[in-house]
Amino acid sequence: MRSKSQKRSRKTGLSPGSLIHVGSQYAEKSKITLIRYNETFFEEKEISAIKDFRLEKDKQEITWLNIDGLQDIKLFEEIGELFGLHPLVLEDILNTDQRPKMDDYDDYIYLVLKNFNYQGNGPLSSDQISVILGRNIILSFKEKESGLFESIREKLRNNKGRIRKEGADYLAHAIIDNIVDNYFDVLENLEEKMENLEENLVKKPDPETNRNIHLLKRELIILRKSLWPLREAVSALEKSESPLINKATDIYFKDIYDHTIAIIDTIETFRDMLSGMLDIYLSTVSNRLNQIMKVLTIIATIFMPLTFIAGLYGMNFKYMPELEWRWGYFGVLGIMLAVALLMLVFFKKKKWL
Repeated sequence: MRSKSQKRSRKTGLSPGSLIHVGSQYAEKSKITLIRYNETFFEEKEISAIKDFRLEKDKQEITWLNIDGLQDIKLFEEIGELFGLHPLVLEDILNTDQRPKMDDYDDYIYLVLKNFNYQGNGPLSSDQISVILGRNIILSFKEKESGLFESIREKLRNNKGRIRKEGADYLAHAIIDNIVDNYFDVLENLEEKMENLEENLVKKPDPETNRNIHLLKRELIILRKSLWPLREAVSALEKSESPLINKATDIYFKDIYDHTIAIIDTIETFRDMLSGMLDIYLSTVSNRLNQIMKVLTIIATIFMPLTFIAGLYGMNFKYMPELEWRWGYFGVLGIMLAVALLMLVFFKKKKWL
């Protein structure tokens, strides 16, 4: 007899192991927010279950259903059944390691996006956003609750801009544009960190500086791996022949594409700058080591003849006339001092000091 997890996996296309993993990773219930609007009408509310939405599914207003949290497998089964979503789409929504992409399923378009942000002074964190564009409906799925879409909701509430005058495809554009614009905030944060690193490199580079350079390079690689497929996804949307996307909206997707290209160029510039900073760090450490070795070499070189003289008069031969001289000890010290001074003058003349 099949277990519940096995039955769910058969419906959604997920393996039983992945269901167990998702269920154990999260403990809170998903938050479902429903927004319906047109140019003259607006409604926003939270719903406790997807069954509360069934009666409103076919209404003529633009509908935006946002789900925060990916822990409720039963909820996703109901969403998949209600909207006729492919099991692979449900699997991709729950698998948060997806690359950004765009899939056209004729009746709807499925998008995977990555949102990045910094939590205080901590490392770069990511959040997968899945968006489904249907006829007069948008479904959005986030890993966790955040204020990412609050600016869009504010425009809808106050009827700002043209968002309530356009269709669901324009709302999809607003969501994507919001995520792409967030990359600029991440780049500003990265630029500030790089400026601090440059100051440390000039003042006093240390192993912590080297570690921070490598951490920033790793974060840039993560951003780059997300942005290149995002560029392809936005380009595919711009060139799409789907009836779900109005031709008048293509220019807005092209604007997002241009922003994506600008972000990629900035990231490439940052990577070059970090590579240069790493070279500067290694050169500075090498120069410091060379300076230390230079000083030690000069000291050793000066003491070589002095050690020879001290060793010569340390030999216990019976017939050494200097041993009987009254001023022999002070004479040898004077010779050693003169040799040291002459060597210092010679090094100075050769500009070795």
